[in-house]
Amino acid sequence: MISGKLVLITGASSGIGAAAAKAMAKEGARVVLLARSEKALAQVAGEIASIGGMAWTYRVDLTDPKAIAAVGTQISRQLGTPDILINSAGAGKWRFIDETSPIEAVECMTVPYFAAFNIVHTFLPAMLRRKSGHIVNISSVGSKFVWPGATAYLAARWALAGFTEALRADLAGSGIHVTLLEPGVVKSPYWEHNPGSRERIPKLAKLIPELIPEEVARAIVRGVERNRRIIVIPFIMRLTCGLHAVFPGLIQWLVTKTGYRRPPLAGLRRH
Repeated sequence: MISGKLVLITGASSGIGAAAAKAMAKEGARVVLLARSEKALAQVAGEIASIGGMAWTYRVDLTDPKAIAAVGTQISRQLGTPDILINSAGAGKWRFIDETSPIEAVECMTVPYFAAFNIVHTFLPAMLRRKSGHIVNISSVGSKFVWPGATAYLAARWALAGFTEALRADLAGSGIHVTLLEPGVVKSPYWEHNPGSRERIPKLAKLIPELIPEEVARAIVRGVERNRRIIVIPFIMRLTCGLHAVFPGLIQWLVTKTGYRRPPLAGLRRH
């Protein structure tokens, strides 16, 4: 049951995070919205209020562990320990390694992986004492197979997927459930914030319908209600991942073969 639960969502100012917040509110949840943009958070909270929902906003830089710990203390004092954590915040341009500075590589890892780690680290002790809760980490099918031209981005998604699996093992028998969501291409503001990345989607992906944030949000709601371990959407992407499990070499070859290629005569860029 989601009704009456306190749900915390990172990256809640737009895209999947905002859609998840609204979907949870429609199910009767009380939602806590975290992101950097206070104005965008207020807009999402207003939309939730307009449908009779309850929402609280907290502006926080999810790349700052101290800021996460501080806002976590504030939330716990004001609202209590969340019942559901949804780690939706994500960042990172799709670039080859020689196009990516070491600082940019760290930034890719900071959000989503370290942001999710620090959110869970902040609230998990109280969830363990309560012996209940649900954690949803939103990664990408890029944590199963990879494509050219997105090195640091993909490495961060593999880190988040690995963290999720390890967390599930840590929490076995604790009463806390863990879900990993791996969607295909989603139409969201991510592409506007990371120009040049959409052009690097493998041509093979054209055979798979793109998702809208609301579809992903509905999958999150169903996943929590049914205590799903892994969610892969849409169906054709789930089928592709199934084929990859059986024929990993073939599927990876197809993704690589139809992936982005460097422009002719492109040289290495030094940093």
